[in-house]
Amino acid sequence: MLKQKILVIEDDNILLNNVGEILREENYEVKLEQNGKLGIKTAKSWNPDLIICDISMPVMDGYKVLSEILKSNQTKNIPFIFLTAKVEKDDIRKGMQLGADDYIFKPFTIDDLLTSVKIRLLKKKQAENSQNQSADKINRFELDDKILIKFNNGMQLVFLKDIKYLRAKTPYILIKCQSGKSTLLRDSLDDWERKLPEKTFLRIHRSTIINTDFISKFEKFSNSSYIIRLQDESEPFLISKRYAVKIKNQFGA
Repeated sequence: MLKQKILVIEDDNILLNNVGEILREENYEVKLEQNGKLGIKTAKSWNPDLIICDISMPVMDGYKVLSEILKSNQTKNIPFIFLTAKVEKDDIRKGMQLGADDYIFKPFTIDDLLTSVKIRLLKKKQAENSQNQSADKINRFELDDKILIKFNNGMQLVFLKDIKYLRAKTPYILIKCQSGKSTLLRDSLDDWERKLPEKTFLRIHRSTIINTDFISKFEKFSNSSYIIRLQDESEPFLISKRYAVKIKNQFGA
């Protein structure tokens, strides 16, 4: 598997090398540049998956670097994170208006750095997967993939294997996780069905997809219908006639 590539642009040599060391320990491929002009040159020749750039630098500041990155078709879609000590609203607004994806504020912790990096790389991967999907070939998620989901307390990374079920609640989709957390997203259940690992996630109703790893009981409800019970869920899930044959074959009922 190819390493993801990260370009770091920072005029403070000690900080530059420290950030580079942290990222390499996380198995990223890293290139370091000490000024904006060299950073732009490297971005165009190396095509990194992510750019982390300081704002206050001699030769060319971070805002100008971002502007140049966005001008080029070759680099305009690369996620861009500002590394800065500036916390004024006008500075943040300027960066966001230019097209920055995120800010890491100095001083920062290793967790601050890595969380921001992982979220931006994940969003890039999800966007690429979405763009590459076609009617003939669907790029399905893997069980150990993490996806970014918005809960009430903010965005969180969730393992796909920890999602218990998805249920349509027009115009939303309710997603319930093993942790007990749930959220509503404006998505299509059909789109989720095409992307989820088909050996684990099962459509049991036009409005419901379940994670079969959480099934605690599968039972006949009447002559022509069945229900499934999931771990720690009080209400059973009805299997519609449309999906009954497929499910009976899978579970040997």
